[in-house]
Amino acid sequence: MLSPRVAYFSMEIALESWFPTYSGGLGVLAGDMLRSAADLAMPLVGVTMVHRHGYFAQRLDEHGQQHERPDSWEPSATLQRVDAAVTVEIEGRPVRVGAWRYPLLGRGGACVPVLLLDTDLPENDDGARALVGSLYGGDERYRLAQEMVLGYGGYALLVALGLEDGIATFHMNEGHAALLVAAALERRLHERGAQDWSQDDVAAVRRRCVFTTHTPVPAGHDRFDAALVRDVLGERREQLVASLGAVHDGLFNMTYLALRGSHYTNGVAMRHGEVSRVLFPGDTIGAITNGVHVGRWTAPALATLFDRRIPGWQDDSAYLRHAVGIAPSDIAAAHAQSKAELCAFVRASSGAELDPTHFTLGFARRAAGYKRGALVFSDLDWLRAIAQRAGPLQLVFGGKSHPRDEDGKAVIRRIFEAGRALEDSIRVVYIENYEMATAARIVAGVDAWLNTPRVPLEASGTSGMKAALNGVPSFSTLDGWWVEGCIEGVTGWAIGDGHADATDAADAAALYEKLEGVVMPLYYRAPEAYTLLRRNAIALNGSYFNTQRMVEQYALGAYGLTSSVAGERDGDA
Repeated sequence: MLSPRVAYFSMEIALESWFPTYSGGLGVLAGDMLRSAADLAMPLVGVTMVHRHGYFAQRLDEHGQQHERPDSWEPSATLQRVDAAVTVEIEGRPVRVGAWRYPLLGRGGACVPVLLLDTDLPENDDGARALVGSLYGGDERYRLAQEMVLGYGGYALLVALGLEDGIATFHMNEGHAALLVAAALERRLHERGAQDWSQDDVAAVRRRCVFTTHTPVPAGHDRFDAALVRDVLGERREQLVASLGAVHDGLFNMTYLALRGSHYTNGVAMRHGEVSRVLFPGDTIGAITNGVHVGRWTAPALATLFDRRIPGWQDDSAYLRHAVGIAPSDIAAAHAQSKAELCAFVRASSGAELDPTHFTLGFARRAAGYKRGALVFSDLDWLRAIAQRAGPLQLVFGGKSHPRDEDGKAVIRRIFEAGRALEDSIRVVYIENYEMATAARIVAGVDAWLNTPRVPLEASGTSGMKAALNGVPSFSTLDGWWVEGCIEGVTGWAIGDGHADATDAADAAALYEKLEGVVMPLYYRAPEAYTLLRRNAIALNGSYFNTQRMVEQYALGAYGLTSSVAGERDGDA
């Protein structure tokens, strides 16, 4: 195992489809990033939480009403217990924090160990044991206590394992991990035998911390009132966190703590960087656009084709640009196989029948109001007319809504309602309990990837990147990564002009007009040209919007690994 020089902290990391340690895009991105780090033999360790009851398992009734139940698992069946534990004071009582180890192996055999923090230990009381229960469950007190486990507990565990001194960079993936800034400062003060921090102390911590923000709206950042922070952290630590500049508009804001404690901050797309600089004026915020892991998300049929025509594509993802030399007929045949597999999966999981000859739109991601999953159903008569005039149309949906997000749940119900109203003319399928294995089938098997976030509320989005790897062009509003990835009529199509003041009605009209006038006619009347667009999506988008490129940017720009990641590949793996 490489001696870690970077510690990557994230509240959720998607390691395997059946490990319920993730809720959606943030965790999937983290898992993809760590896989590429392992492929590149980066000296990195991941720190997250075990979440014994997962996010939740979703069941949808006939009306699209979401029902949640715990998605429990037992880590001892798969993971190794770490031979160390630490104590963190939370709500005035000692909480013992242990961990499990998941060895994430790269293509060359290098290992990025992931530590999954666990408080379900015999030494703890029932309340403490429950802190590793549900991901994003419970109230604000529960959330803040979990963030104590992640920030303070995760940092202390690295110290106990003898890893902390060798770590040059602590990377906070979103503000959930921001309390590690306070933990690092406390340790420095302890080593100096000091009670109060100096600017030199804070500067020393800042030199070791970097922060990635994923949220483009103020309400998306974790905020807590002072009384709650005092109850959970204790008065001394509350004062410490406040003194570091975490209080904003009268509330403790974890994003501000991370910003004040980091020497490098980035958004997750170029446009998101711009939005973040407006949200946090005065802070220097760059941008590293997200990506996806090419080996994880490329469907078997296309992976086999790439192996034959682009040797080394998984070792150097930029090689995918050579997809321009693959015969269109080969790409069409590989996609047809993926589409047939999607149809079989839909039949087995829902009983619905899709026609592999029909133009199929895919929309699958977290169900949230701003993502506007039901925008395509704004005018059912218009949509029916498109299917009659341009050709048969079918849609495949997936995605969970947070249990407390009533707007998101309403979106799912609206999709079900529209599906019933359209059943005589357009097939609409919603796959319940959306997770990574389901996502892999949908992004590979549809014909175009629909994405309709309200501009500028999409920080990045990665589902369209996964689709592009599989030769599926995006059809999206101009937000997040698509601002960079969209070459109109070459890699996909834009919906609207990307202006933040566009109404839902205007975006829906733009969607309908382009769907009927451009997208579907190309699919039905010029299939060879449509296949060239598939090839472009792979060569232009897939070759760039991947986590290998992303990790290398972090290594050079954020971590200061100036010898380059490539130099690490020849070291001890």
